[in-house]
Amino acid sequence: MQTHALEGGFTDPATAAAHAFRAVMEAMARPGTIHRLTGAMPPAPLSPAAGAALLTLCDTDTPLHLAGEADCPALRDWIAFHTGAPLVEPGQAMLALGPWQALAPLSAYPVGTPEYPDRSATLIVECPALEPKGATLRGPGIRDTTALSLPETEAFRANRALFPLGLDFLFTCGDRIAALPRTTLASAPSGATEDL
Repeated sequence: MQTHALEGGFTDPATAAAHAFRAVMEAMARPGTIHRLTGAMPPAPLSPAAGAALLTLCDTDTPLHLAGEADCPALRDWIAFHTGAPLVEPGQAMLALGPWQALAPLSAYPVGTPEYPDRSATLIVECPALEPKGATLRGPGIRDTTALSLPETEAFRANRALFPLGLDFLFTCGDRIAALPRTTLASAPSGATEDL
């Protein structure tokens, strides 16, 4: 294990994890709103927000799938040291992390069962930008509508159709995080003819 794997975790784990957990829960409760999530300095290519989310949501009982550039030795070592989360294939994952294209196909991840809809995966999507514009969002936690720069909209419409089953999404970029739970309906911006 490299020395860098030992660095970059929360300096004050109890307090930092509490702040990070609150930011993640606020993002889930208010879909489309962007929150700051700091306290972690994971190895590249992971953003500080994604690193803080992993430190908050992962432990030895949280099967994690790494996709695309996120599946690298430096990040594997960092996760092993700081969380102990077992790394698994998509079908066994409770959490998955990577860029949008690398996480495909979404059908590979657990969406829960009618008896246990909570046994589904949450995907942490690393984004090149995260802005309050683009796709129009409606649903619980949103007054009227809001907007978020999603990588596309069709996949999220299909996911919403599975409710109460389905995936939940966290979007990270730099020190920012936003969420799209399965209860949220996403549509293309007015006048758009294609997905974003």
